[in-house]
Amino acid sequence: MSKAQRQHQITQLLAETAVGSQTQLAELLEERSITATQATVSRDLEELGAVKVRLPGGESVYAIPEHPADRMVPEDHLRRVMGEWVVEVVVSGNMVVMRTPPGSAHVVASALDRSSMPEIAGTVAGDDTLLIVAQADTTGQAVAEHLRQLAGL
Repeated sequence: MSKAQRQHQITQLLAETAVGSQTQLAELLEERSITATQATVSRDLEELGAVKVRLPGGESVYAIPEHPADRMVPEDHLRRVMGEWVVEVVVSGNMVVMRTPPGSAHVVASALDRSSMPEIAGTVAGDDTLLIVAQADTTGQAVAEHLRQLAGL
């Protein structure tokens, strides 16, 4: 099972079940024949933007905010993701192409999508390549410069 498939299953479990711990989530995944360590579950929850919320009875459970504004990534998190995963930034008109190690483009795309950078219209991620489209009121070069700075390139 791929990481994306596992994270999709996690999203479904959190929507269906009150999950209070990473251990409980790993056990629920195991019931679906998905083996994941607590460390893997922890990384998945972070990448999905999951947060602990308190239910009316006082119990704390994991939830994934549904509104994009609730899922914003702070700039220091974006800087960490970019610095860890981005290896190249190339400009073509109003588009920016980023290269990452194999299997990592979606991590960067998700962080950018949740960063609410007003100069980015959208992202498309493949396996190791990410396409970023600049908004009409800016240029690909300006976006690339900002992204290079965040990535430390």
